[in-house]
Amino acid sequence: MLRMSSLRVLRPSDVDEVLELLARDPIANVFVESRVRAVGLDPLRLGGEMWGHVVDGRIEAVCHCGANLVPVEAGPEAVRVFAERARRQGRRCASIVGPREMVAPLWEQLEPAWGPARDVRPRQPVLATSRAPTVAADPAVRRVRPDEIDLVLPSCVAMFTEEVGVSPMAVDGGAAYRARVAELVRAGRSFARIEDGRVVFKAEVGAVSPTACQVQGVWVAPDLRGRGLSVGGMAAVVQLAQRYIAPTVSLYVNDYNTAARAAYRRVGFAPGGTFMSVLF
Repeated sequence: MLRMSSLRVLRPSDVDEVLELLARDPIANVFVESRVRAVGLDPLRLGGEMWGHVVDGRIEAVCHCGANLVPVEAGPEAVRVFAERARRQGRRCASIVGPREMVAPLWEQLEPAWGPARDVRPRQPVLATSRAPTVAADPAVRRVRPDEIDLVLPSCVAMFTEEVGVSPMAVDGGAAYRARVAELVRAGRSFARIEDGRVVFKAEVGAVSPTACQVQGVWVAPDLRGRGLSVGGMAAVVQLAQRYIAPTVSLYVNDYNTAARAAYRRVGFAPGGTFMSVLF
């Protein structure tokens, strides 16, 4: 039977159908679900567009096109139409990120027009836990207070620069990045261990849905690494996130970061898929 397939920019009236689609994999889709629940599908509020691959009148896949290009529930046909739209529009995003089985073919089709990338991270294990941590939580890790935004900001900048390879302060003097850090602090989604006015461990919850959240920005002061601070620190983050934010806590990590993967495993995180990131 011939299927009628098309791509269209989604509208606020599509929210319920999109949320139903995102619920198929709450862990992998938490970033996009977080955005949709926070601001809906109005491009002005979303900071970009949400593309829908529509088959026989039903939305079968979506792609968030903003600062990041994020395919969701996209099979080969959806990847093809998303790639065609992205090529015509030209690159506006800083990265492509999402499940490897979607990002890899999407990048294969976009690379001739968008390449070369600054960095490609082909295997990033997705880890998650819905259980209590399997190690003791660091009791000194707590939510960052609003009056501590400027105290925690340098560690956030250091983490971002180390992880991504460029400083978030290079654009607009860092105003947008500081605003994002402040937003997470005020939302109670920034956690740290602070000793004598110094951040020694920190992490944030960057994306939130009713069932899952995603940790980002895990960082330990360089001179204190190798002492196990990340294990107790992440156990505390899991406890606090499960108590105040969402029952399932997830993250994704570069496959070559064996120390971090070992720490997360000790805390109780279990594998749940593989992401891929393309950075520009």
